[in-house]
Amino acid sequence: MRLLHTMLRVGNLQRSLDFYCNVLGMTLLRQKDYPDGKFTLAFVGYGAESDTAVIELTYNWGVESYELGTAYGHVALGVDDIYKTCQDIADRGGRVTRPPGPMKHGSTVIAFVEDPDGYKVELIQLKLSDTAAAQPLAAATP
Repeated sequence: MRLLHTMLRVGNLQRSLDFYCNVLGMTLLRQKDYPDGKFTLAFVGYGAESDTAVIELTYNWGVESYELGTAYGHVALGVDDIYKTCQDIADRGGRVTRPPGPMKHGSTVIAFVEDPDGYKVELIQLKLSDTAAAQPLAAATP
């Protein structure tokens, strides 16, 4: 077995595709309308579905918003330079809701961004690059 995808219901497919593709740098892998069911599926990711897990964006025609509930947490992405990634996301119009810094009660450097529907995306520092290593962690902590 392997993880194939995570599905998120979105209120505006184009707005979500703009975020995941233009802000987070994913690629639109495939998209299909289902007129009989009145929905569209779009799959985005950083690689082919045969090689990596992706995100399925489900747009139910005419539904503009959803209650996210209290059970949903976040989608996590590993990044090489969390400080540069957050700056790039902000420069592209993305919303960084928690700037880079050590996680509470730990040392892993994380940040959070929010997609247009309010879903949280956690960024996790995979390895320190020269740029990230030069950043003082205390300065990045809110």
